[in-house]
Amino acid sequence: MEILQVAAGDGRLSLTELDERLDAALSARTIGELKGLTADLPLEGMPPQARDLIRIDQRFGHVTRTGRWLVPRRMEILLMFCEAKLDFTDALVTHNTLDIDVDLRIGGNLTLVTRPGILVDTDGLTRSRGDIKIRPASDPGAPVILRVHLTGQSRGGDITARPPRRKVSESLRRKPRSIDS
Repeated sequence: MEILQVAAGDGRLSLTELDERLDAALSARTIGELKGLTADLPLEGMPPQARDLIRIDQRFGHVTRTGRWLVPRRMEILLMFCEAKLDFTDALVTHNTLDIDVDLRIGGNLTLVTRPGILVDTDGLTRSRGDIKIRPASDPGAPVILRVHLTGQSRGGDITARPPRRKVSESLRRKPRSIDS
């Protein structure tokens, strides 16, 4: 399953094909059946191993993770008078959950840029001040590839989860709404 998720993250499988192959992997009874699900994928060695824990302890300034980065299993984030942005649009996801323990102090803001198939859960978060805004990605029917569980506390920082912003050229090409007569 890890090999299939990495292949989808690399763009070698569509989300539909990933969903079909994951279902087949879960129902496979033999190793031969599993090998058939990855035989047509060009592999460059073993899939990369995600780190168990990444800590971000930042006061003042900005922290960003963008582009191709390997999503760890767990993160601990402490922010004060700074902003952190985790952009998952091109991130390499090799497992299905990410637990983030946050401690947002005054002026510490966290932004998660998601893509279809990434769900953000803030039920384990305690908030005394600050806003929490969760906007799902545009394709609600996409198979779930990553569940992000936020726990910890926000004592004055904002948390935002949103899809990537559209480029100006994409906004201009958008079809106008039709008006029914």
